[in-house]
Amino acid sequence: MKKGTFKRVTAVIGALAILAAAPLTNAYAADGTAYEYEGYTYDYWGNAQDTPAAFRLATIINDESLVGFTFGSIDDVSTSKDGRIFLCDKLSSRVNIFDENGEFVTSIKVLKTGVGKIALNPDGSQMSLIEPSGTWYQEKTKELYIADSANKNVYVLDGETYFLNRVLPAPENMTGVTEYAPSKITVDNAGRIYIVVASSYEGIVELNPDGSFSGYYGVNEPRINLVQYFWKSIATDKQKEKMGKTYAPGFTNVALDSEGFVYAVTKETNAATKLFRLNSNGENVIRAESFDLIGDLHLSSNNSRDSAFIDVSVTDYGVAAVLDETKGRIFLYDFDGNMLNAFGGYGYSKGQFKKPTSLSWLGTNLVVTDTELRCAYILTPTDFGRAALAASEAYYLGQWEKATEFFNECIKLNANYEVAYVGLGKNLLMQDRYEDAMYYFKLGNSRLYYSKAYKGYRGEQIREKFWIFALVFTALMVLLVRSEVKYHKKNRKGEES
Repeated sequence: MKKGTFKRVTAVIGALAILAAAPLTNAYAADGTAYEYEGYTYDYWGNAQDTPAAFRLATIINDESLVGFTFGSIDDVSTSKDGRIFLCDKLSSRVNIFDENGEFVTSIKVLKTGVGKIALNPDGSQMSLIEPSGTWYQEKTKELYIADSANKNVYVLDGETYFLNRVLPAPENMTGVTEYAPSKITVDNAGRIYIVVASSYEGIVELNPDGSFSGYYGVNEPRINLVQYFWKSIATDKQKEKMGKTYAPGFTNVALDSEGFVYAVTKETNAATKLFRLNSNGENVIRAESFDLIGDLHLSSNNSRDSAFIDVSVTDYGVAAVLDETKGRIFLYDFDGNMLNAFGGYGYSKGQFKKPTSLSWLGTNLVVTDTELRCAYILTPTDFGRAALAASEAYYLGQWEKATEFFNECIKLNANYEVAYVGLGKNLLMQDRYEDAMYYFKLGNSRLYYSKAYKGYRGEQIREKFWIFALVFTALMVLLVRSEVKYHKKNRKGEES
């Protein structure tokens, strides 16, 4: 082989090797998607369709982000409107606080009073966190709530100084049989406290603002097994006792939306519903216009488990981010229950997960934690994700022109994005532009809204063409009257003759 030819072959082999190794680097495509996350949605027929991922990795919070100690685990995350990030570390008995850029602020372990002294337990020992497993920042009162499952307490701290305001111990008047061990927590603007107790089938524990027991909230209904139901229907009482009872599936996490509704998720496989939006009566009022909100719709050959939701966080405009433990996916649902995007997964590349535990919105960013990797990812929207979120927000707020602009931007980045076509159709429907709305609903395969638009279009056409119908009707009546007159005249002449 000639020397020049050998150099060219070597160069080609080297270029191919670089391309093969490219996925091992933190590279991003031209449309803003990260290699770690392959986005997809489901079309009308329930088939997965590729789409740009809505988020990409921006910042990693790990041991290098801390000062003087390391993470033991990261079990929960919550955020505040001013950009603070609160990370629960059960193994190290700490709540670590970071700013919106992932810079360390402080760490809470030993609790202190308002004068800076160490708070004491009733037995005189120093008050400190043991297994903090859930936090919630209450914006109205500027307080940080910490649920400690080992202490069986909820600690309420000042949101600025982090001094202890009060302790909410286990309520004395609880009626359930599950041992009280607060795991996850959220607090509404009225001060009502909603607590998830691990493995509890009674429902979410609702406490009054003073920490007293109010009741159980939002019982989760189990999925009906028709075979078991049949055998129990014909079994004797003794046989039923041996079969055992069917308990309501437990919740795994809770959150709150801007309207005061409680969002909840479950990872139990026997749950009939996995994502909830609970009203004041504990009834699920979540909207699901297309598919059930269950994560992945189909099981694959290499993973036969259903999606298992372990956390949820909701924006002020109703977009819910849900974390799936089964495949390490993050699902985004808008206020109407449409799946905007799904991305993420397990793996060993930068930005992928090994054991995800929680997530929380940080403005338009997402914070996702992984306890096995002992890190938190701050994800930022891609161009596609930014357009999809902006369109959802504008639509939620009734800003039709803005929504149209952002939905069109989504279509430019993904021409098969049915959610955008349906969104455009809805905006046109609100403006009574029925024919145009029908066009977009057809592109978005929305039969429900196409029928609504067609009904409006039909009524509009009837009103516009009413004069034609009136004219035809009048002409027919005239012809009918003339025919009757002729008929009677003819009969009269016959009688006279």
